[in-house]
Amino acid sequence: MTTSAAKRHIDREPTHPGAVLREDVLPALQLSVAEAARRIHVSRQTLHALLSERNRFTPEMALRVGKLAGNGPGLWLQMQLDFDLWHASRALAAELKTIRRAAA
Repeated sequence: MTTSAAKRHIDREPTHPGAVLREDVLPALQLSVAEAARRIHVSRQTLHALLSERNRFTPEMALRVGKLAGNGPGLWLQMQLDFDLWHASRALAAELKTIRRAAA
């Protein structure tokens, strides 16, 4: 069996994992924000900050959401890492161009 991962165009901003949770996961699980927050033992405000993309996924939150969704923490952390790296690479683009690779 062959699996393939969806590839995103390099210039397209990665989706924040909070948006995935808000738009896809919670509706599929038929959970309200209040119920999801209760199940993962955080406040509604904490979960809402994540869903509104004001906060980032921490390892602790990835463990909680991964357990709730049944897909583990790795997916959530990887999405957050992709999102953070994309933004950092653009913020540092000019500076990174001036750095020369060291020869071994």
